[in-house]
Amino acid sequence: MLATDEYGQCRFPLLKKKKCSKDLPNSNHKKRKHKKEGDRGSNEPVEDTDATQHGGWWRISSVEDIVGSVAIEFGSQTYVKALDNGLFTLGSLHDQGRSPSPEEVLTAFPVSAGKVALKSGYGKYLRVDKGTVVGRSDAVGPLEQWEPIFQDSHLALLGCNGCFMSVEEAEDSVVAHNKTAGRQQFMQLRSPAPRERSQASDVPLEEQGSLAQVEVNYVRKFQKFQDKKLRVSTRDRTELEKAQQSGNLHEMLLDRRSKMKADRYCK
Repeated sequence: MLATDEYGQCRFPLLKKKKCSKDLPNSNHKKRKHKKEGDRGSNEPVEDTDATQHGGWWRISSVEDIVGSVAIEFGSQTYVKALDNGLFTLGSLHDQGRSPSPEEVLTAFPVSAGKVALKSGYGKYLRVDKGTVVGRSDAVGPLEQWEPIFQDSHLALLGCNGCFMSVEEAEDSVVAHNKTAGRQQFMQLRSPAPRERSQASDVPLEEQGSLAQVEVNYVRKFQKFQDKKLRVSTRDRTELEKAQQSGNLHEMLLDRRSKMKADRYCK
């Protein structure tokens, strides 16, 4: 039986100069404004070219993101691959746009502060055994814990023996021999998990929180009272909910503040 089966589960015309619009009689032509590369709308998604080249698997840059399906990439487009005997090797080179093979996918779990456990598709946890990385453990203990070390855009995985994971070039076997991390120990951890864009950065600080808090935020921003006491409208806040649904929240907030007769920006 193939290991993959077990993972089935696991070239230009001449250009003519155009007449300027000011030379044309009765021309109402308006000059078009071209967006610069950096002037994308805040809601326009930015393509992650690196992730696209790896079949949608993006580069992990924090310990918190090491959870669920992950792949360990050494070099470029080559991933650590699990074998059915519990050992690991470096898989074959992938074409751009291809994601890791099933045998190259691990499952990560946070186990303690800054440490994670890794499980192969065969359901076994990774650890270091006499300098060799193996996946033969049924449970997580001190030996099955790995510490991701992020520094200067580099990542290395520290094993239970105090050595960093790497690939032995002679046999493409996965080992943990070195107590210092260098080029051979640097890797990428990749994840296919959907990344939800945080909307908080698109929302003004004053508009974050409940409607009651939003009103208080705007009162603090615009109103001034001689006694320095905060005064908020006592009118029913349900009108704020209706205004928000109809897209007139700012107008309603302005109206409520104007009734307090102390808003610098109100009539």
